[in-house]
Amino acid sequence: MKRFLIAAAFGFFAGSADAQTSISLGGFQPDTQAAIEITADALSLDQTTGRAEFAGNVQVVQGSSSITAGFIAVTYDETTGDIVLLEATGGVTFVTATDAAESETATYDLRAQTLRMAGGVLLTQGASAIGADSMIVDLATGAAQLDGRVRTTLVQQGGQ
Repeated sequence: MKRFLIAAAFGFFAGSADAQTSISLGGFQPDTQAAIEITADALSLDQTTGRAEFAGNVQVVQGSSSITAGFIAVTYDETTGDIVLLEATGGVTFVTATDAAESETATYDLRAQTLRMAGGVLLTQGASAIGADSMIVDLATGAAQLDGRVRTTLVQQGGQ
């Protein structure tokens, strides 16, 4: 948490219209070995392309992490049938046990272990928040890069 607050403070004092901030998100490390459960109002499958499209109240759960959105396209590996890519649109929310992020779109690449969010990104950790135009999270390390107009709200621990 301290690393987030220090890095976020640098983003807060960035003077340009386009800022770049790097932070550590230890909570954004989903259990990649856990099963993935997807629920939605509708499902369209194309087995020739290995793609499934989930629409309406879509929720993807993997371990203690979840993604919700209006629409999520899932791409499967042609050989193994494993999910390799999730592309979400329509008000995306990504939640872990300690962190939450919202955006207009998101791409979760299970092979590269990255989460890319764009369009009004808002990341919250406890009472602190950071916003940006886009964010890329390396889920293997928890490192995140926020780009665009970076905005922060820091809540001091033990203070008001």
